[in-house]
Amino acid sequence: MSQDHRKPSRYNQQFFRQWGGPGPLFFGLVALAVVVIGLWLAFTKSIPFTSHGYQVQATFRNAVNIAIKSPVRIAGVNVGKVTDLEQKGDNTVVTFTVDDEGRPVREDAAAQIRPRLFLEGNWFIDLDPGTPESKEMPDNGMIPVSHTATSVQVGDLLRTLQTPERANIQRLLSSLGTGLNAKPTAEQDLTFEPFVQGLSGGEALNLAYRQGEVAARGTAIVNEATLGTQPNDLGNLLRGLSRVTGAVDERGDDLQGLVTNFATFTGALAAESENLGLTIQKLGPTLVVARRSLTSLNASLPALRGFAIASTPGLNELPRTIRVTTPLLRQLQKLLTKPELAGLTQILKNSTPAAARSGAATLKLLPQLRSFGLCIADTISPTGDQVIQDGSFTNGQKASREFFYAAVSTTGSTNGLDGNGSFARIQGGGGPVTVKMNDDEGVTVGSKVLYGRLQSAPLGTSPLAPGTPPIVKDQPCSEQEIPDLNGPMAGPGAPLPVAYP
Repeated sequence: MSQDHRKPSRYNQQFFRQWGGPGPLFFGLVALAVVVIGLWLAFTKSIPFTSHGYQVQATFRNAVNIAIKSPVRIAGVNVGKVTDLEQKGDNTVVTFTVDDEGRPVREDAAAQIRPRLFLEGNWFIDLDPGTPESKEMPDNGMIPVSHTATSVQVGDLLRTLQTPERANIQRLLSSLGTGLNAKPTAEQDLTFEPFVQGLSGGEALNLAYRQGEVAARGTAIVNEATLGTQPNDLGNLLRGLSRVTGAVDERGDDLQGLVTNFATFTGALAAESENLGLTIQKLGPTLVVARRSLTSLNASLPALRGFAIASTPGLNELPRTIRVTTPLLRQLQKLLTKPELAGLTQILKNSTPAAARSGAATLKLLPQLRSFGLCIADTISPTGDQVIQDGSFTNGQKASREFFYAAVSTTGSTNGLDGNGSFARIQGGGGPVTVKMNDDEGVTVGSKVLYGRLQSAPLGTSPLAPGTPPIVKDQPCSEQEIPDLNGPMAGPGAPLPVAYP
């Protein structure tokens, strides 16, 4: 670069020579502007032409104690400040900021105006950011009046308790003292439990306190149960209660009518106090009976529940069944007309006497059928299940099976067929061995000895005592003694007939 470019031009030199540079007035104006901007930033604590950031609105019934720039806290930590107050009817809409440290603020958030510490002074907004299950509230979202509250001060309380109210409180405390110290009358004792009869209210409370350990244990169990079985059950309950109270708040006129009607109702109860007292006296025995009834009802509920579950499929099929049976019902409707019904009635009239006689005869037959069945099951069947042990001739089968085997053999011996029909082949006798036996039962002419010839000599006799076992005539068949087919009378015994000579 040349030397001419490093030096100011002649025109510039002339300008600076005429102006003379910045003077004291210029520096004074600059200093005054800096002081004004600093004071503005110090008092407003905000940069102009910039946004306040994330803001939330809350509607309070009473927000007179809050002011702009009042802090907003979550769990005692400052997360924002109040930026605006707007009166809307009887309520006040408070707008406040929430820093990133206090976000997110949920749609079920709640706010309460609380007094600050003594040394801090003034008031602040205590913000509850809500539960994680709810959605995040959008910018400038509104917390409804049902989720806001204002702390009650001692002065407000004293202004509320004027002379009539204080007199009522005095009467209440006096009546409470009388109730705790007065002894019950004999008539009143009749309505009390035996262990508190004759005790004043205070003495009965002391007795209750001595039993408080058991009650406290039960209360602890109840309190634990209020937490629910799943996470956030209690929160869900509180949200449900909040919706209920909100609905009650919206129906204030209806609630006022309810209170008025309740006053009328209590007046009617007062007019019938004597009858109500008698009713309360009878309530104890009634509750005892009701408890027994409810216990029985509770015992029947499982069976009723099972019946309901079992009947569910049938109830599901009931519409289809109705559709299917509708044609049949139409035909039955025609059948029940006077011409058809009269003929059916005549048939029933003619058949009813015979049906009645048949029913009576059946009732007489049923005991006989029962006795017959018991005889088969308890006597004949056990007898037929025995296996006859007759030495080398036994086949190891039950006597009932041997009976059917013999029937089959007899049938087989008669299955021959020729032009003259069926016939049986019977071996009448013959053989090298001569046998004889006495004819004690048959009708004989001359000698009572019978002779015959067999292929081989008889080996023995089984059973020894032919015929039926002894029968007790005054006992049913099912109670008769079961005969022993292998007993002493079953054999085998001496051969009969015997070989001769």
